[in-house]
Amino acid sequence: MTLRILSVFGTRPEAVKMAPVVQQLKRTPGVESFVCVTAQHRQMLDQVINLFGITPDVDLDLMREDQSLSELSAAIFTRLEPVLADLRPDWVLVQGDTTTVAIASLLAYYRRIKVGHVEAGLRTHDKWQPFPEEVNRRVAGATADLHFAPTEWARQNLLREGIDPKRIALTGNPVIDALQVVAAQPIPESVNFLLEKLKIRENGSRLILVTAHRRENFGGPMESICEAIKLLASRGDVEIVYPVHLNPNVQEPVHRLLGNTPHVALLPPLDYLPLVHLMKRASLVLTDSGGIQEEAPAFGIPVLVLREVTERPEGVEAGILKLVGTDTERINSQASLLLDIPAEHAKMARAVNPFGDGHAAERIVQALLDYTE
Repeated sequence: MTLRILSVFGTRPEAVKMAPVVQQLKRTPGVESFVCVTAQHRQMLDQVINLFGITPDVDLDLMREDQSLSELSAAIFTRLEPVLADLRPDWVLVQGDTTTVAIASLLAYYRRIKVGHVEAGLRTHDKWQPFPEEVNRRVAGATADLHFAPTEWARQNLLREGIDPKRIALTGNPVIDALQVVAAQPIPESVNFLLEKLKIRENGSRLILVTAHRRENFGGPMESICEAIKLLASRGDVEIVYPVHLNPNVQEPVHRLLGNTPHVALLPPLDYLPLVHLMKRASLVLTDSGGIQEEAPAFGIPVLVLREVTERPEGVEAGILKLVGTDTERINSQASLLLDIPAEHAKMARAVNPFGDGHAAERIVQALLDYTE
């Protein structure tokens, strides 16, 4: 009997983490694999599926400028419903905690289609942080038939919520599978050009990579982050690269506060391949995003998390992440500590990454094959 599996995703982080799973499904006998993209993020999604050679069977193309979460949710409900009716999959696979994940999970549930949740069990236990991701992943958790937990900590969260242990597979995170593939590719010329332009190799300056775009940081917190970046840049011995998210709530304050700051390079959003190679060459990462909390430590890069809470506390416990929030002085002091004291930097750089070994996709697909009602 052929197992029909539909993978649904819509953003770049989802695509990165689902790509190894999609590729594993394609080469597994007895599986008929389909891909539907909502294109919740159009450009950022496209460059990842092209990088991994994935051709969607269905493209809903739902991205609209400055659309609300309600508008996006309604569009996914109405456009994805006929896809499920037409393809009649045995499983719908979703990843993480986006609006695409929450709505696709609910739709599959309504149609009595089994749901597999990749990267299940992440929790902050604060429904407002991160917003709306914490509630999105709880919705997926409530509907899922199989929960693919990336770490033991995530598995324990699910057990505490009353999930049957037989419905949880401890798999590792497929982001590490993807990262290993991409990091093995040659460094793009665009990254070489940027490093030469910043004279990092020539003058010995250290590279700091920044990514900050979360909704809960819009407004005052984003301005505080920018002030901290300005303070760090004034040291004169670092070059700060900040690929700026396209959301106007990020673009406006970042370009207003940092647009003419020496030692700060504001770039358009980077494709995943150059981002990974730039990350590999950084001395420090400042981020409020989720995936980079898992990716940078794989290269031994210390990460300061620009959030008050994280759904990846195992990284904090392992010593590879440090929560610093959005306070200007705190960000500056913690970053300066890592830049000025080699032993502090080495302590974080040498910590063991708890997020995976590069074989998560294989475990996820095997769990689907082994599933019994």
